[in-house]
Amino acid sequence: MRSSTLFTALVACTSSVFAADKVYGAAEGFAKGVTGGGSAAPVYPTTNAELVSYLGDSSARVIVLTKTFDFTGTEGKTTSAGCSPWGTAAGCQIAINKDNCDNAGVLGITVKSNKSLIGQGAKGVIKGKGIRMVSGAKNIIIQNIMITELNPRYVWGGDAITVNNADLIWIDRVTTSLIGRQHYVLGTDASNRITLSNNYINGVSSWSATCDGYHYWAIYLTGSNDLVTMKGNYIYHTSGRGPKVSGNTLLHAVNNYWYDSTGHLFEATTGAYILAEGNVFQNIKTVVETPVTGQILSVPNAVCNTYLGRACQNNGFGSSGTFSYANTGFMSKFSGKNIASAAAYTGVAASVKATAGYGHI
Repeated sequence: MRSSTLFTALVACTSSVFAADKVYGAAEGFAKGVTGGGSAAPVYPTTNAELVSYLGDSSARVIVLTKTFDFTGTEGKTTSAGCSPWGTAAGCQIAINKDNCDNAGVLGITVKSNKSLIGQGAKGVIKGKGIRMVSGAKNIIIQNIMITELNPRYVWGGDAITVNNADLIWIDRVTTSLIGRQHYVLGTDASNRITLSNNYINGVSSWSATCDGYHYWAIYLTGSNDLVTMKGNYIYHTSGRGPKVSGNTLLHAVNNYWYDSTGHLFEATTGAYILAEGNVFQNIKTVVETPVTGQILSVPNAVCNTYLGRACQNNGFGSSGTFSYANTGFMSKFSGKNIASAAAYTGVAASVKATAGYGHI
């Protein structure tokens, strides 16, 4: 009886480990259908070199992180003159690399096509270096990891996640913190179908471009005819570019939770097409920077039924600025696309805080 109980416990334990070492759930929105490394047998890098090799080879892979991979100091440091256009106070970011900027943070690890990069529990951390999916990379899943400490004092000290000339990318349950430049940047080349879901952008820092401990460079979506779904993300303690949108980018921002910003969130310049529904804006001084030269729909409209097949959801506000735009001319761009579902904003804050970022699966 005792041995039978022990056997059952071992089977249960083993099953739970294997369950954690594969992709959880499926992408919604524009990146629906992404498979990443698919059914490839998991690999478990133990060194920085192994991680870089697995991510950059031509094989389909499921890469599981079970530790912190610390790249700080591995590529040397650079000392150069800098300037301080935002102020000289101790909490102001410096405009260019200066005073022992860590070289590893400046350029991220290249992730090639057909990869799933997943963290086991709350163990998967990349420190001192970001990741980049560029030059035709496609079919990639990044899930349940943390990227942190990329020269946070220095603008251009490094981007956490870069996508440029890529397609079918799903970034899910990722935490980014203490980043020098952008937490997310979609470059000027087409990045096609992207879903950012359940991620935690933590803007708390000792240095910022606004000199107040609130990170300015959050999300930069300025590709070329990109399709971007943002769903269930927690964007916290920022002061700008949360997100900046242009470049004929179609953004569906749904059921996200923006909390605590001393500046603005959306920058909607020419070529920005934004549908924002079911989101919560709490303690946001300025939801959208003016003037707005792009197009935004942020209030329910009958055109939603036409192109989404359902009604749009109201956004929710608490101690925040106004966000009421009724542009509908771009909504036909959603026709025939994979559209994320939308829940009422009333439950968004609680659900997002419970699930966003790494360590929850």
